[in-house]
Parts: sequence; structure tokens; C-alpha cells
Amino acid sequence: MERMVSGLGNGSRQWSVARKKDSLHRVLSANRRDANLLNKRLSGLMGSWESDAPGQAVEVTDSAAPAETATLTEPRAAMAPDAKHVDEATAELPRHEERNSDAQMAAVVRALQITIGAALPRTESRATELTADLTALCDRIEQAGATEPLVLELQTVCQRIQRFVGMRHDLVGELQALSHALTDSLAELVDDESWVKAQSRSLHERLNVADGARAIRATHELLNETRVRHTELRLQQSQARQAMKDVVGKILSEMGTLDEGVGQFSQQVLGCVESAQAADTAEGLSTVVQQLVTASQAVYTLVSSTRGRVQAEQAQAEELEARVKGLESELCRLSEEALTDSLTQVANRRGLAKQFDVECARAQRAGVESAPLAVGLIDLDNFKKLNDKLGHAAGDEALKALAALVSKSLRPTDQVARFGGEEFVVLLPSTELQTATDVLARLQRKLSAALFIHEEREVFVTFSAGVTLWREGETLQAALARADEGMYEAKRTGKNRTCAA
Repeated sequence: MERMVSGLGNGSRQWSVARKKDSLHRVLSANRRDANLLNKRLSGLMGSWESDAPGQAVEVTDSAAPAETATLTEPRAAMAPDAKHVDEATAELPRHEERNSDAQMAAVVRALQITIGAALPRTESRATELTADLTALCDRIEQAGATEPLVLELQTVCQRIQRFVGMRHDLVGELQALSHALTDSLAELVDDESWVKAQSRSLHERLNVADGARAIRATHELLNETRVRHTELRLQQSQARQAMKDVVGKILSEMGTLDEGVGQFSQQVLGCVESAQAADTAEGLSTVVQQLVTASQAVYTLVSSTRGRVQAEQAQAEELEARVKGLESELCRLSEEALTDSLTQVANRRGLAKQFDVECARAQRAGVESAPLAVGLIDLDNFKKLNDKLGHAAGDEALKALAALVSKSLRPTDQVARFGGEEFVVLLPSTELQTATDVLARLQRKLSAALFIHEEREVFVTFSAGVTLWREGETLQAALARADEGMYEAKRTGKNRTCAA
């Protein structure tokens, strides 16, 4: 008993504490009816622990062996490590099973270490420290086994990681709350512009079909889009204001010219009055009348031409004002009514949501098992680098090329929509997961084989994709979250591939 108690608490390379407890339980359970055999096998087990041997010392003879037995205080030489017959009810696992168990435990620990390490961000020193501690501890467990002290250390490290990950989750939640706050204040921080309010509603919709990083990306994309549109509108408004200033200046100039002409006419009229009063003959009066008529015609011509120019300037100002109002109306219409992306001519988010509802209803009527709905998420590879290197015009061409290829290659019942930025969503009704994966892989090969010309330069484009099956009752947001995991795996493992999730 003393040897057993002292031996249980010490782990070793071949014998972890858990293995020791399990082997002792098996010895006690299998030899309850024979005290001598139990004594002998316990002694063999203790000797195996003490020598750190992989269990061969407990391979004792069965009941048919010679009658002498080992005692608890018997030296190791009295044991039977070379016995040829193994009791089927022995407490110790066979040697190869023990080694397999150790290898399996090491594989499980290593897989968990890799998974947790991947979940920790690589850009923060705290996360780097936790990853290093976890890796070192897993290495020690792999070498020495899951001893009690190492298990306690692992629990401590895991608690530290849980606290860190919990803080990261809180950060993501705060960022989402910030996104909603920005959305609510977007329309309030500007004047009463209905198109900005429409953009705010559109952003709410995007946030409602996304969570986590996708929600933040949606906020970023729409805010950029809103900034570009707002800049364009402000430019139009500035041009209109400047034009109005020019018109007012010209009108004042015309009025000055008219006033000058009218003043001269007044002087001429006074002169004619004086001449008429001094005239003694009909010929003198006729001359005065002629002068008055000539002056009147000149004033009439001046007034008519001034009126025409003022009317023309007024028409130009009204045209500019109408252009600004038309731009605002168009922005509002695009935000609230359109179902098609203006650049790629495929469905936009609103169109995708509408089509998704239709396909979900169809799948439910037919039965999800017999008519599965596959949801694919496509993301252009290295899109930012393409924009930085060749300009946004090249990026737009790449998006249009991808949308055209996907639209042309899919079945009439399939749907493709631009989800935002360089992301597209594909709906594949009545399609199994493996078939959907193959469809996207074929699209990747087609896109890799194609190219488009931009400013006399050949541009090659690839995409990564994730695909999943819609589960009955779930939202588009939930399905896209799984597809996003597959797309992330495709990006992480080399890009230009499709991963199922």
C-alpha cells in the first residue's frame, strides 16, 4: 500500500497519473477472488511504475502457473517479466494499445493547441504570449504525459485564454454597437437630405444580415460609398451655387446697363421737351418727335435684349437646380428601390434578400432533404492590390468580368448577387453540397483561364469561395456566416479554391 500510494502521485514518461489509476482499477477488478494472484500482479504493476517500463512487468502467468507468488515487499527480481502467457483479464492494456493511447492523447492535445492558437490574434503581444505558453505546455504534455501538475497548468493557461477571448468578444460587440450608432447618426449629422436617410436605412439592413467582422465590413463599405456619393453631390451643389452667383452678377450687370440706358433716355426726353417748347414751326416739332422715337426704339431694344439675357441666365440656374435635385432623387431611388447592382448588373443585397426568401419557400415546399439549397460566398483574391496597382477602374472591370462569367455559367434557376465590395453570393437551388463545391471549382477554373484587357494590359483574376447548405428555418445571415468560414479557410490555405462548411 505504501508503494502504491507513493507511486500514484508521480507521473513519468511511460506512466501518466491517469494511466496508473486506470491500470490499478483494472488489476483490482480482475483479481478479486484470488488474493495471492492479486498480490503478485499488484507487485508487478508497482515494479513497472518504479522502473518506468511500458507495462511488461505485469505480464504474469495465469492460474496454471507455479504456485509461488510475489509479496508486496518482494524484490523486482522475484517478478515474472519474461512470462509467455498473458491473462486475458489482466489489468494492464497491451503495450501497443498503451502506445496508441498515448499517441492519440498527444494528437488531441496538439490539435486543440493549434485550434486555440489559430483563434488568437497574431497582432497583439498578449495573444502572442498566450500562444507561446500554450505551445510550450503542450510540448511538455506530449513528452511527459498528462500528469496532474501539467493538467493544472493547462487549466490555468486555458482560463487566461478564456478571459482574453471574452474581452475580444466584448470588443466585437462594442464595434457592432458603434456601427449601429454611426448608422443612427448618419442622417442626423447632415441637413434634411432624404437620400442620406435612405443610406442609413440601407446600412441598418446590412447590419441585420451580418454579424461580427462581416457587420463591421458592411459598415465600412457603405460609409465609403456614402462618402463618395456625398462628395459628388456636394460638388454638384457647389457648382450650382457658383452658377447662381454668376447669374446674379450678370443680372445686376444687365440691370446696371439698363439703368444707364434708361437714364440716357430720360435725358433725351427732357431735351426733346425743351426743344418742343422752343420750336416755332411744324418742321421743328417733327424733328423733336423723330428724336424722341429714335430714343424710344433704342431703349426698347436695350430692354428687350436685357430681358432675353436675364431669362437665359434664369433658365440656366433652374437647370442646375433641377440637376442637383435629380441627383438627390437618383441616390434615394438607388438606396431604396433598386434590386440590381448598377456596376455589375446582377442583383444587389436587396435583390438577394428577396430571391433568398423565394428559394427558401421553394425548398421547404419540396422538402429540404430532397431539394437542398446551397449558398456560396465568393471573394475576389488580392482585390485591394489590384486597385492599388492598376486603379479603381481596373477593379471595376474585374468585378464586371466575374459577375458576367458567373451569370453566364450558372443555370437559369441559379442566382448571383453582389453582396458588397468584391464579395458575391451564389444561390444554387436543389444542389447537394459536393455538387455546389464542384460548380464553384469549375467557375474558378474558367476565371483562371480567362483574362481581360485594361489599358492594353492583361489582367488575371481569381477568387476564393466558401459554400454551405441552408438549414431549414435559419436566416440568410446564419448561412452566410458558415459560408464565410469556408471562404476564410480557402483564403488561408492558398486562395483560388473552394471549401465547404
